[in-house]
Amino acid sequence: MKTANFASYHIRKWYSFVEETLANESGQLADGEPLFKYAIAAVIANPYAGRYSESLAELIEPSPLLGQEFGRRIQELAGQREVVSYGKACLVGSQGEYEHGNALLTNPAADPIRVALGGGKSWVPSTGKRGGPGATIDVPLAHKDALYVRSHYDSISLSFGDGPSADELIIIWAFATRGRLHARLGGLQAADIKGNDGLH
Repeated sequence: MKTANFASYHIRKWYSFVEETLANESGQLADGEPLFKYAIAAVIANPYAGRYSESLAELIEPSPLLGQEFGRRIQELAGQREVVSYGKACLVGSQGEYEHGNALLTNPAADPIRVALGGGKSWVPSTGKRGGPGATIDVPLAHKDALYVRSHYDSISLSFGDGPSADELIIIWAFATRGRLHARLGGLQAADIKGNDGLH
C-alpha cells in the first residue's frame, strides 16, 4: 500500500500544460484573442488495481477535495484569463478498470471545479481508456454553460511519458479561453447563451 499524501490518495505526480494558438491551420491570424488551452493531470495510485470491488467509495468519497485542488490549480494556471470551456478524461493502468477512472470524474469531483470557474451549467464532455506510459488521449472540450455552442467543440491531445503504471490512473481536466479560431459553422453563438439549462 502506497502512503497517502493527499486526503486518502497517493498522488505521484501533477502535470500542467499550456497551449497558445495564434493562428489557425490555414495561417489565418486569430480573430480576436489567441486561444489558450490548459490541462491539469494527476497521477494517482489505484486502490482497486488487480481486484474487483462492487464499491468504489475509496475513490469517490474524497473526490470533492481532489476537485477543489484541480480548481485551485486551474485558477493559478489561467491567471486573469477567463475559462469558458472544459472537458475531462482518465487514463487507467492495465491492472485497473475504466470504471475506476470514471469514479474520479463524477459530480462530487466536478462540482468544486465549476465553483472555481465561476459556474458551469453544461455537463462536462468526458472520455477515457486504459493505457500505459506514453499513451495519448484526446480530451474533448465544450462550452461550460451551453452545450449547443458549436464553435467551442474542440479537444486537446495529451501524452504522459511515465504513466500510468499498471497500478495507477491519471485524471485529466482540460480548459479553454475561447472557441476555435475562425469557427464558421453556425449554430448558437456564445454571445447569445441564455444559461438556463446547460444547453442553450
